[in-house]
Amino acid sequence: MVKILLEELEIDRECFGSTTFKRKSMLQGIEPDNCFYIQNYALMIGKKRIDLTVDPPPDLAIEVDLTSKTQLDAYEALGVPEIWRYENKKLLINVLQDGKYVESEISQIFPNLPIIEAISQYCEQSQTVGTSQTLRLFRKWVKDQIQK
Repeated sequence: MVKILLEELEIDRECFGSTTFKRKSMLQGIEPDNCFYIQNYALMIGKKRIDLTVDPPPDLAIEVDLTSKTQLDAYEALGVPEIWRYENKKLLINVLQDGKYVESEISQIFPNLPIIEAISQYCEQSQTVGTSQTLRLFRKWVKDQIQK
């Protein structure tokens, strides 16, 4: 769904999927389910490996917390500006402010869209109508939002 949002809004990005991120100063590494470079996408074009001594952290990390809880302190140490966590059938957005995460009702990346409601609704819907149809419906919703 994030890819659809970025495509339809014509926002450039580099997707690094489920990549492990770790700095020497961190007690533990993190491995989001998906991550995106959006503001820093141009720096990441063509990169095969990420070196956090020179490369920035991703702009958006996605975690689907079905079996384990996301360790926000590890993301704080890395400095990821925005994390989306999907748990208990709801999207939670955390944004980094003064080095700590705060829960937010809006995405800094998509501030003009009701992301929490939409993602939660379409994820639930995918359980009854399937992924392909849900993604088509979500794409239509995004296009409708752009035209408003």
